[in-house]
This record gives sequence, C-alpha cells and structure tokens, in this order.
Amino acid sequence: MFDNLSDRLSGALKKLKGEARLTEENIQDTLKDVRMALLEADVALPVVKEFIDNLKQRVLGKEVQSSLTPGQAFLKVVQAELQAVMGEANEQLNLSTQPPAIVLMAGLQGVGKTTTVAKLAHFLKQTQRKKVMVVSADVYRPAAIDQLQTLATEVDVEFYPSDPSQSPIDIANNALAEARKRYIDVLIVDTAGRLHVDETMMTEIKQLHQAIDPIETLFVVDSMAGQDAVNTAKAFHDALPLTGVVLTKADGDARGGAALSIRHVTGKPIKFIGVGEKTDALEPFHPDRIASRILGMGDVLSLIEEVERTADKKKTEKLARKINKGKAFNMQDLKSQLEQMIKMGGMSAMIEKLPGAKSMPPHMRNKVNDKVIIHQMALIDSMTPKERRFPDLINGSRKKRIAQGAGLQIQDVNRLLKQHKQMAKMMKKFKRGNLANMMRGMHGGMPPM
Repeated sequence: MFDNLSDRLSGALKKLKGEARLTEENIQDTLKDVRMALLEADVALPVVKEFIDNLKQRVLGKEVQSSLTPGQAFLKVVQAELQAVMGEANEQLNLSTQPPAIVLMAGLQGVGKTTTVAKLAHFLKQTQRKKVMVVSADVYRPAAIDQLQTLATEVDVEFYPSDPSQSPIDIANNALAEARKRYIDVLIVDTAGRLHVDETMMTEIKQLHQAIDPIETLFVVDSMAGQDAVNTAKAFHDALPLTGVVLTKADGDARGGAALSIRHVTGKPIKFIGVGEKTDALEPFHPDRIASRILGMGDVLSLIEEVERTADKKKTEKLARKINKGKAFNMQDLKSQLEQMIKMGGMSAMIEKLPGAKSMPPHMRNKVNDKVIIHQMALIDSMTPKERRFPDLINGSRKKRIAQGAGLQIQDVNRLLKQHKQMAKMMKKFKRGNLANMMRGMHGGMPPM
C-alpha cells in the first residue's frame, strides 16, 4: 500500500541524514524530491503546493532548528504534515439517532460499493455489536441484489429483499419500515453506481437522500483512480451532503494520491479504507497511522487491533494461561499462531505494518509470503502428536520422515524448528503469550530475520 510514495519519500529524507543544521539551501533538493514524490503519487496540485509551503515554514522554524538531530526532526514534521492533510484523527460513524441509523452508500460503477456495504455491515456487527440490515436499491444492475444477498449471508447480517421493478425510494422506505419492526440498529442502503455527469441519476439519488434522510452518506471511491477519484468525490460532494469517504482497493494502490487529496478537496473525512477482497478487510482510517506507514515506521496499533479482533479468544486465553504456568510453547501452539496470521491476511499484510519493514531488502520482502506459512503448517501436520508436544524429540531420521510427509526438504524442517525456538523465547518474554502482546513488544522495530 502506497509503496511508490513511501519509497520516494524515504529516499528524499535520507539526503538530510547527518546534517548538523538545516538551511534553506540544504533542504532545497529534499523539498524538490518531496514535491516530485507527491506529484507522481497523483496528489492534487493545490494539496502539494500547500504541503510544501507548510513543510518549508516549519522546517526553517524553531521546532527543527533547535533540535540536536535536524534530520529526524524533519521526518517528524513530514509525518505531522501528512497527518494534517489526511485529517488529524479517525472520525467514526455517527450512529447516535433513533434506530435504525440509516447509512446511504453512493459512488461510481465498479468501485466495490456492494462489497463495501457487506464489509461495513460485518465491521459494525463485529466491533460495535450492532444488529445490521442491508438493502440494495440498485435496480439497474440485475445481479446487484443477488450479490448483496450472498454477501449478507456470508457476514451473517439481515438482508431485505428488493425487486428491480420497484423504485429506489420505495425499496428504501419498505426496508426502513421492516428494520423498525425488527428493531434493527443500522440500515445500510446500497445504491446504483452512477456518473456525476449523469443528471437523471444524480437527481434520483438526491431524491432518495431526501426521502430517507440518512444520518451518514458515504462516498465510496477507488483509491487507484488517483486524481479522478478526487474530482468525482468533489462532484458528489457538491450534489449530496456527504458525511465521509470510504477508500477501496488501497491494498493495490502503490501511489496514495487519493488518500492525500480527498480530505483537502472535499473537506470530508476518510472514515474507512478497504485493504483486500475479504469481507473483514475494512479498517477505520487513522491518518496518523497511515502517515507512519507511508514513512516506513509501521503501524503496530492497527496490527494489534486486527489481532485482537480476529483472534480466537478461547485459544488465546488457553495459550496465555499455559505460558504463564511456565509450560513449553509447542508445535501445536505454533500452528495455532500461524493459522491466526493467515486469518489476518497473511505474512505480507502483517509485515507491512511492522516498524522497519520498509528497510528490508526487496529480495527478502519478496520471500515473505503465505506459501512459507502453508509449508510450515504442512510440516507440523506431518509430525506425530508426540513430536508436536515435544519438538526436542525430532532427530535426523524423524526430520527426514517429516520432510517427506510434507513434500519438502530437511532444511525446511530445520528452519521451522529454529523459528519455533525463537517464538518460544518471545512468548516467555512477552507475558500472556499471545500474538497481540508480541506485536506490542515490537514497537522498537522488527526482530532479526
């Protein structure tokens, strides 16, 4: 996510390393590189101009000049400015109204609106224990209603069936009446994708908004659209009283222009960011954490929250009790942790959020993938129950049998045993013995690879 921007900014800031004092002359090249990095990331020109002006003013001010390490102080200023551009803090959904709270989703075609409806429903159900109903008011795309029904079943939320022969306003009003009967907390209304230049369609959504008066009107936009995303967000903002933005497909966006421009251009906060195709791949947008990630400092807080949200609480507590009693961390426990990693989106998703991950050489980063985890789990499955409980029993002949059983090499078994020992040490170090506590312990940087 935002890899190009991250690499360019890191390269630009390295030039100031070791400078005893920052002057207008020696920051000129760095500011030029930062400007180019932002423009190449498709950040809107007015945003780039204001960003550079503010940056220059703060860098040449007392804050940096009085610092003993001007290079680091410059980095902090860049982080603060990135955060300011995207919004100071996460802005949550406003659901404080007489239930059901109505959330209207608007946007162009093909941006992942229907999937985002399901993701948001899942998020509200899991994190806020809300009773959610979803309804499709898209009467133009025949498969839209069926798609939402399938996704609603997958995330286990209420679905209100609609029919393409009905008008969007009738569909929304009928769903609202049903939601009141069933004591639903949140009703999410999916709408047809529309172009902002299509006056008929824009009039339709204005009328729908007027009829149901949603407490939240979210604009769903493809982050990979860059400058176009910003322009369409502005057009929808002019037509509808938007309350926030959801950025989709951020996991495939190497540039980050939309994330850095939308808040400045529309004045509306980015409330959520889609980071994958799975129904749980929706995160609240925290400007400070995203700024930190862009600058290669990681995002351990989001990682901890994700671990705690997706972890099997019973298994985690059982492992914590076991470690606290001084019992050994065995291969079955390791497999349980590996399954948890896969559930969170795999190693690459986790690595990206760890401090120092960006400084890993590209060839090493490319080696860190889910295939490694799957191979390790296959090796553990190839062990006997006794070997899983007591890994020290595994000698040369056992290694050979385990490797053959998993279709792998003896070297792979050796690597797994070494990793198990490292994790067993970490589990002892970070009491309560679970992945979330290990992540907390990694605030200072990544462990040795």
